[in-house]
Amino acid sequence: MKFSQELRQEADSIFQAIFEHPFVQGIAKGDLKKEQLIHYVKQDFEYLNSFIQIYGIAISKCDNREDMQMFNEQISFILNSEVHPHNNFCQVAGVVYEDLQGYSLSPSSHHYIRHMLTVAYSGDIPDILAVLLPCPWTYLEIGRKLIEEVDPDIAHPFYDWIQFYGARMDTVTDKFCARLDEIAETLSQKQKKKLKEYFLLSCQLEYKFWEMAYTVEEWPVAKENIRA
Repeated sequence: MKFSQELRQEADSIFQAIFEHPFVQGIAKGDLKKEQLIHYVKQDFEYLNSFIQIYGIAISKCDNREDMQMFNEQISFILNSEVHPHNNFCQVAGVVYEDLQGYSLSPSSHHYIRHMLTVAYSGDIPDILAVLLPCPWTYLEIGRKLIEEVDPDIAHPFYDWIQFYGARMDTVTDKFCARLDEIAETLSQKQKKKLKEYFLLSCQLEYKFWEMAYTVEEWPVAKENIRA
């Protein structure tokens, strides 16, 4: 079994919980509330900004152009392609995408981003791959599962979102898995155990991100929702 397959196997219960989460089921049914969609987009915009920064950190730690190109391609993907599913949510919510940018992080978003940044700054390429991989992997499987189970047509309010993640996330997931599998062949069991911990925590925080959006999570002491 390849190392990436081991990771997926160990995280299966988290993946299944994500599939069953009411926000994901709300995408399937097309019945999410406006405030849930808005909160998701506000938080995911900031989350993806941090993803870009982590890709930049990864590039600074690369020792070959193949890895540099892999991470650079993902920066371009976020900047030029991943705006489309955000726009789908905004259209359904009846809001302007640009009006949802620059807001402060919720507790769960803050936790997830700090987890990834800590690993990126303190670790190396395999650590970064392990901590980032759950994001594209879970979204790919969500998209594919919704395509299979819902089989949405263009009248479905989240048709574009489902089609985007079901068809566009396989490239990055496959590349990250293949590179991580290649590197893992040279690692000790102790090193691989650390990577599994990073991966599994990111999976847990993926679940928390959905929960954050569904409950419109804010900080426990009320404050004005100002821009970051």
